[in-house]
Amino acid sequence: GVGAMTWSPLACGIISGKYGNGVPESSRAALKCYQWLKEKIISEEGRKQQVKLKDLSPIAERLGCTLPQLAVAWCLRNEGVSSVLLGSSNPEQLIENLGAIQASAGGGGTSSEVLPKMTSHIVNEIDNILGNKPYSKKDYRS
Repeated sequence: GVGAMTWSPLACGIISGKYGNGVPESSRAALKCYQWLKEKIISEEGRKQQVKLKDLSPIAERLGCTLPQLAVAWCLRNEGVSSVLLGSSNPEQLIENLGAIQASAGGGGTSSEVLPKMTSHIVNEIDNILGNKPYSKKDYRS
């Protein structure tokens, strides 16, 4: 009877793809108070994350969505997640993110919601790329 509320489903903007070629001057990671984010992005782990994003892109294309929409839908499809907190910098980002659950939300030309397309096959494909499948231990005794 307990649900989780996920925070930062786009990993502070990393999943948006804007850090694929470094840290743009106009990005959050370029701000002095976000030095920790910049260091994370340019680290070895950050480079590995960028490779995973490139590996996820074909899945998003097949589903007719953007990587941010895929990330939000991936979070929402988890049975333990009751809500996802979105942190958009502008209305366009919010509209794009809502495309994960709302038909015709715009953002990259998507025309249908993503969440219903998250079949077990698609989720397994994503989990294999990410290597971080959530562990679920169901206790039916309670």
